[in-house]
Parts: sequence; structure tokens; C-alpha cells
Amino acid sequence: MKPHGPIPPGYVADTDGMLLIGGDRADALADMAGDTPLFVYDSAMLTARVAEWRAAMPDAVQLHYAMKANPYAPLLVFMAGLVDGFDVASGGELKAALASGMAAQDISFAGPGKRDRELDAAITAGATLNLESAGEAERALSIAANLGVTPRLAVRVNPDFDLKGSGMKMGGGAKPFGVDANEVPPLVRRLIASGADWQGFHIFAGSQALDAAAIADTQAQTVALAGRLADEIGATPPLVNLGGGMGVPYFPGDKAVDAATVGIALADTLAQRSASLENSRFAMELGRWLVAEAGVYLTRIVDRKISHAETFLVTDGGLHHQLAASGNFGTVIRRNYPIAVMNAFGSEPVETVSVVGCLCTPLDRLGDQVALPRADVGDLIAVFLAGAYGASASPASFLGQGSAREMLV
Repeated sequence: MKPHGPIPPGYVADTDGMLLIGGDRADALADMAGDTPLFVYDSAMLTARVAEWRAAMPDAVQLHYAMKANPYAPLLVFMAGLVDGFDVASGGELKAALASGMAAQDISFAGPGKRDRELDAAITAGATLNLESAGEAERALSIAANLGVTPRLAVRVNPDFDLKGSGMKMGGGAKPFGVDANEVPPLVRRLIASGADWQGFHIFAGSQALDAAAIADTQAQTVALAGRLADEIGATPPLVNLGGGMGVPYFPGDKAVDAATVGIALADTLAQRSASLENSRFAMELGRWLVAEAGVYLTRIVDRKISHAETFLVTDGGLHHQLAASGNFGTVIRRNYPIAVMNAFGSEPVETVSVVGCLCTPLDRLGDQVALPRADVGDLIAVFLAGAYGASASPASFLGQGSAREMLV
């Protein structure tokens, strides 16, 4: 038997033992959707998460949603009313962000390899481009000149440090992301001299960290770096985007990051910041921490079989919708996401089973030898932490299976 990760707080069952999501029975939601597999996102949990962040962080820090975590259109519209800005990473995401109602001036566009048409779209809309290189800067300035528009340009900085313990290290050493810190001052001076509307810095050192002290230390280094760069440039950055970093507990033994500890340390860091940052605004850019726990992936058992004394629950879902939960999205050692039988939620396990998907590949496992209550054909399986990097980060077209349904409740 292999353990699964901790089920996020806030999920309960009704008197029949059926999982409730947003106060509704999971089976009723599946019926309402018309079929499974289905992603369900709980709007009340999204609201509570944003409120938790605001209560923990200094008032001077804005909250930006990194929509790569989940670009589902109804969710974006909902989030646009909760956060202070969106961070996008493609022309498609820019279009979706604008359609959500988020104001263009509150949208920033990061990511290497932006095509000219994407630069054009961002400049035309009035969004901020987080420039990843000097070459990209020159292309943006040329496009803006041809349009006769003053571009809003920030510089993404590749810092000389990374976020310790992070699942993905985005800074430190040679990286495709951002401009090396020593090359930033001359580039910013070039932008200012060109007449561009310089918007500041984007400094993202890493993501998916659960250690509050490591996050706080990285934020302190980030603010110090921004101060040194501002001093060398001789100008105050209007905004310093501190990146994200706050992770969620996916696997056995993981513990939730202490947001209050991060907030207290960040308040102290900002109180001691360089004079060159005195009039700067600050932001944190979070994706999975805001939305992951609010999402559940529902998939129905279509077969129950035994092979060499091992029981398999075969579902109509799989890695084509939940690549990360299958262990094929950035993890070195496969571990089990939180998983449950929805009509026996909270019941004691009675058997060890492997929950697999419908694809013709041994990689398609949603639960590997996990202890669960008895489940049979027609029962529903819930995979938690499905609100981030689920539907949009998975190969839905693989084997012609198609996309899962999605619902915001």
C-alpha cells in the first residue's frame, strides 16, 4: 500500500457519505454536467483563499493571479473580481485575460519566445510586457514605434539566487527566463531613454515551495536586489513583482506553507527597503496556491478487474486530463495525489487498489496501490488539488479522448 497526499481542508460529506463540493453533492454535479470526467471548481474556496492571503500580507502588496495555473473562462471572470491583476504568458492568455474584464493596465505578459504578433497585441492593448531579453526589448520598441504607441515595459530579472526547496527553480545561473541581473541597469536606461513607460521589475526565483522561511528569505533577497538595481539605474521602479513561490501540499508528508509567517517577514523586509524603492508598489504573483485546492477532478469507474491478485479500478478519466496527478508532469518519483471514493468520503479504507485511466499506456495511473473504501463500477472517484495545472496542462487530445467538462460552482 502506498499513501496518498492530504485531502485539502474544507471538504466534507453529506449524511449519505457523498462528497460535497461547494455545498452540492458530487454525483449531482456530475449529472448536471451531463457526463464525466469533470473538473469542479469551488468559488467559495477561491474567495476564502484570496481573503486568507490578504489577511496575511502587508496592505502595500498587490495580489496578481498567474492564470497559467487555470485559464477556465468562468473562473477568470470570477478571479478578476478578487485580485489586483493577471499575469499571462501567451497571446492566447492575454486575449482570455482581456475577455475576463481585467483592465489591460493590470495585466502583465511574461515568458520567453514572445512572437512579434504577441508583442504587438500587448502593446496595442496597453498591457505591460515583462521583457525577457535585450533582443525582445528592441523588437518591442520597434513595434511600438511603428504603432505610434508608448509601450508599457518592465524587465524580468534573472536573479543570482533561487528559491530553496522550490519545485521549479526559475532563477539563478543560466536560464531562458529574464535578463541576467548585471545586464539589467543598461537595458532599463535604454528603455527610459527611448521614451517607453518603464513599469519596473519582475523577479521570479522559484515556485511550489512549502517552507515559509525559505520564501521569506527569497523575498528579502528580491527586494534587496531590486533596490540595488534601482540605485544603479538612478530611477524608482513603479512596480516590483516579487514572483510567487507559495506551494500546496500534494503528497504524503507535505505540510501547508504558513502564509502568516511569510506575510510578517515580508512586512519587515519592506519596512527596511532601500530609499530608491520608497515609492514603489509591490506585488506577489500566485497561481496554484490560489486555485489548486478549490478544484476536484471527478471520474467514473467503468471496470473493476483483478490481475495477478492486484485490483484495478478503471475509470473514464486519466492522464489526458490530469497529467500531474499521474506523475508525468515534473515529478522525478511518482507519488499519489489526494484521492477518494466520492460516495464513501471519509469512510475507512478496506482494500488496496490502483486507480487507472482509460488510455493504452502504463503511465495512466491516478492512484497507485492506494487504500480506499470499496468501490464498484459506476462509483465516482475524486482526485483533489485539481484546480491548478489540470485540464489546460494535460494532453486532452491524446488518443482522441477529448477534453473533460469543467464547472464553477
